[in-house]
Amino acid sequence: MNGQKMLVPTNEKKSHFFYGYIVILASFLIMLISWGSQYSYGVFFKPVLNEFNWSRAVTSGAFSINMILTGAFSILAGRIADRFGPRLVLSISGLIVGIAFILMARVSTIWQYYLDYGVLLSIGLSGIVVPLMSNVSRWFTIRRGLASGIVISGIGMGVIVMPQVANNLISTYEWRKSFIILGIAAFILIVGFAQLLRHAPVQKIIPNREVSSSETSSSNVQVQGLSTVQAMRTRQFWIICLIALFLTYGVQTIMVHIVAHATDIGYSATTAATILSAIGIVSIIAKIFMGSLGDKISNRNVMIIISIILVLVFIWLRIAADLWMLYLFAAVFAFAYAG
Repeated sequence: MNGQKMLVPTNEKKSHFFYGYIVILASFLIMLISWGSQYSYGVFFKPVLNEFNWSRAVTSGAFSINMILTGAFSILAGRIADRFGPRLVLSISGLIVGIAFILMARVSTIWQYYLDYGVLLSIGLSGIVVPLMSNVSRWFTIRRGLASGIVISGIGMGVIVMPQVANNLISTYEWRKSFIILGIAAFILIVGFAQLLRHAPVQKIIPNREVSSSETSSSNVQVQGLSTVQAMRTRQFWIICLIALFLTYGVQTIMVHIVAHATDIGYSATTAATILSAIGIVSIIAKIFMGSLGDKISNRNVMIIISIILVLVFIWLRIAADLWMLYLFAAVFAFAYAG
């Protein structure tokens, strides 16, 4: 009227879906596939050992190098993800993990084995945990612990699923072809799910009411803490590092050798793989329990309890011969492992 346009009401509703939930799902699945495949090493351990007649110390050494380098490379991967975003880093990581598994089918000497599994695979894995956890923490603040717990539980779910998948593949195709299949699947799935990731800007968090603008600009909010250099000058920092070193050594030793140990005392490879899967099942529940326990009795006391439990379960494993004893070991160990 009078040359003016009328504003016509619309029934369209603005979408309030929060994309952070897609990020959690994609991150969970990437953790499941990547680290579940990594922890399937124990299933491949005996077939590789039997073919090459290497010692167990030499064969498991590749896994040790892998874990050390994965931790070292993760620092660099985190910095790259901060600059270029998680999608690019996870896509490259998925490609490297896939290639590393495929190349395992071509291994014929120990140096190739160490170079591929010890070095190349560690480069791929290093670009997964830190970028994913860092990205999720940017999407969530109030529910950050829950979101991070869901994502990290993907590792536990991977330990349930992937050793069984690997064992079935080895039973059908032998270990070399199984690595090829695992590599192709890891590449397709990790890179595919990585395309769902987004780097969370601040404006993505505020509409979800995770943080209010008044809270972020309040002068009362103060961030306290030590820089990396300052922390490294404290005794507590190095004590924590030593505790983490010894605990990780014990945990990873079990994850590598438990399947081979079970077959050594007479159980089938399929049954042995279920022991590893049992660790994954219990660890998912245990992560939630241990997290709440730490809020009640302090993280220091939780660490003391975990250390005592690990000593006792290692002694128990020395005498465990019946299947129920091995499953009990897996359950109790998983609680300490999750903590």
